[in-house]
Amino acid sequence: MTADTAQSLARLAAERVDHRFKGLPPDADGLTVAELAGQRRNLFTGGFATPVLALSAERLEHNLKLMETYAARHGLAFAPHGKTSMAPQLFQRQIEHGAWGITLAVPHQVRVARAFGTRRVFLANELVDAAALRWIASELDADPDFELICYVDSVRGVELMDAALRDAGATRPVDVVVELAAGEGARTGVRTETGCAAVADAVAGTRTLRLVGVAGYEGEVPKADPERVTAWLRRLVALAADFDKAGRFAGLDEIVVSAGGSAWFDAVAEVFAEIPELSLPVLKLLRSGAYVSHDDGHYRKLTPFNRVPEEGALEPAFRLWTQVVSRPSAEQAFVNAGKRDAAYDLDLPFAQVIRRDGAERPATGVSVTALSDQHAWLATTPEADLEVGDWVGLGLSHPCTSFDKWQLIPVAEADGTVVDYVRTFF
Repeated sequence: MTADTAQSLARLAAERVDHRFKGLPPDADGLTVAELAGQRRNLFTGGFATPVLALSAERLEHNLKLMETYAARHGLAFAPHGKTSMAPQLFQRQIEHGAWGITLAVPHQVRVARAFGTRRVFLANELVDAAALRWIASELDADPDFELICYVDSVRGVELMDAALRDAGATRPVDVVVELAAGEGARTGVRTETGCAAVADAVAGTRTLRLVGVAGYEGEVPKADPERVTAWLRRLVALAADFDKAGRFAGLDEIVVSAGGSAWFDAVAEVFAEIPELSLPVLKLLRSGAYVSHDDGHYRKLTPFNRVPEEGALEPAFRLWTQVVSRPSAEQAFVNAGKRDAAYDLDLPFAQVIRRDGAERPATGVSVTALSDQHAWLATTPEADLEVGDWVGLGLSHPCTSFDKWQLIPVAEADGTVVDYVRTFF
């Protein structure tokens, strides 16, 4: 950890707890985050107010170690996507677990990462905002240790980037990779190899940009299945080889080839292992992000570890603790967390456990059927034993829209002891 990173994280620990942070004990107001963490309060008996989102300390560490091991086993550099958590403490833990750097999506996220000393950033988007490019240029010029790689996916985008960087008086070129689209009708990226060559030619015609590789996102392959994803990844590898043969990477130390979301990183590992010998070493850069907390829904179903169970298994680390506030009938109950607190863009939350008088049991016969702004609607069958005042632990689907609803998240051990707090910046 650099001195700058240590100082920035120390400032987080010195932040005062107050009304800004949902779910934290009201009597903790005025304490620093470090002081509150040092008290090692219990999530269930230490004054925390529902709803409160918690991360499992053990499962978080398990997931960090698992992906570190996976990337190393397959010879992949790893730049986990930071937009999942936007938590600099987790960025640092990911780097300590072997990450090459952090992937991000928009300039604001890069500013957050830089404020906490992140040295390597992969910006998985084309950046054409002149104000943001001026700031990027100033960061690169001021810090020779800062490395940034950015997508380009159009000649027009290259022209805009070049103009903004020239106007900014940039002295270091911005490293770029040509983004190959995942197919017709997919999201961003150049649709054809001929188009990719035109974008690369445009980059070569500037002094403000430097082409360092190719990249894309296989998660956008239309009607994705193993065959289609693999075919697209092989197109990406072939594009890198064609660019190399044409001498487009002359003068570099390495060639960047990057892909990899959270649903197909096994295919990325398999195809990247087939990359032929090029004129330079290849940085095979994987960018999966949701692994850090995993989930109980979307990614639990899609994770590649379901296809390769011998390589391990991620563990869902989030649980949203809520409290029953109404039990109007034998078939219905309401808890005090809704759209403001729980991810709902992919799946509704899942009722998992009930706590009463210190005892925890499965939430048998309880399911979430809808969310209002501040309530979850529960359907209850005759076997459901549920009373007003009970705590109900909910599993969540989609980490990216779980983190963004909470600014300070307790990290709790299995017995409920809160050992840390994760600060997010959305």
